[in-house]
Amino acid sequence: QVPLVESGGGLVQAGGSLRLSCAASGRTFSRYTMGWFRQAPGKEREFVAAITRLGGTDYLDSVKGRFTISRDGAKNTVYLQMNSLKPEDTAIYYCAVLISTRNADYWGQGTQVTVSS
Repeated sequence: QVPLVESGGGLVQAGGSLRLSCAASGRTFSRYTMGWFRQAPGKEREFVAAITRLGGTDYLDSVKGRFTISRDGAKNTVYLQMNSLKPEDTAIYYCAVLISTRNADYWGQGTQVTVSS
């Protein structure tokens, strides 16, 4: 599998913003729905957002209106713009290739997002 390379995590205060990026191979990017998952300490990994090849999107209810997923075909990159961040958004965020609705079988290495109160 060609790696997914995430970047853009960091430490931010509540109410702040971060943008995550995920670079994929052209073949992966053009064929699959791409998405983001997250895993907080002591919790299971959960779906956050997804975007289809045609630009259709899906979001976890708790991030709707705050997070925006997008993709740039020229750069083979998926983005997750996160606004109005809350401490409960603190987690490792993983870029993923989805095999069905809200299910993935291949993830990147993850990037830490920490939101301080």
